[in-house]
Amino acid sequence: MPKAPLIRTLVLLAALPALASCAAVSALSSATTPLDVLDLQPPADLPVSQRRPLARDVIIEEPTTGGALATDRIMIRPGPLQAQYLPGLRWSEDAPIMLQTLMLRSLDTTQAFQYVGRRPLGAGGDFAIVTELVDFHAELAPDGDSGRVVVRMISRIVREQGLAIVATRTFAATGPVASLDDADIAAAFDAATGQVMSEFTRWTLSSLGAM
Repeated sequence: MPKAPLIRTLVLLAALPALASCAAVSALSSATTPLDVLDLQPPADLPVSQRRPLARDVIIEEPTTGGALATDRIMIRPGPLQAQYLPGLRWSEDAPIMLQTLMLRSLDTTQAFQYVGRRPLGAGGDFAIVTELVDFHAELAPDGDSGRVVVRMISRIVREQGLAIVATRTFAATGPVASLDDADIAAAFDAATGQVMSEFTRWTLSSLGAM
């Protein structure tokens, strides 16, 4: 008579590894679900130099930032002390690298310098641009259905010879987010980042005598 409960127990024990395996596969599947990619572009209104490029090499260093922004996930703040990531959208690169790419492409578009890159061609460049990414996130409004995007960075132009700081400036922009749809959030980031890149480019040209 006691054999039936024993058989049921053995069957359940035998099934546990299979159930655990299914759970692991399910977790892996959801972790690897592809997210929509947001790839920001330089603004379209950048000035283009009408003279020969200046014989200067400008190196764009990878921006530094806090750990919460050093990722390809897009941060959203439900409250001042809270930070989450959008579930279905990510940057095309980690945020600091994407910002470095935008700065490089924006300066390169102007054709004002003989070389703009991430690393010097030779032993060293003439100037380096060192940046700290302070804010790069969306914030929810009290109604929970709208919000704004905040972009802020601090840039310093450093003369490589003697490591002298030539200029320092903080760039900041905000933009309203009409809804929490991915398309509206993407449009707000594009507008705010475009404003920052436009101001950064003109400031760099002016600081280095290229305009």
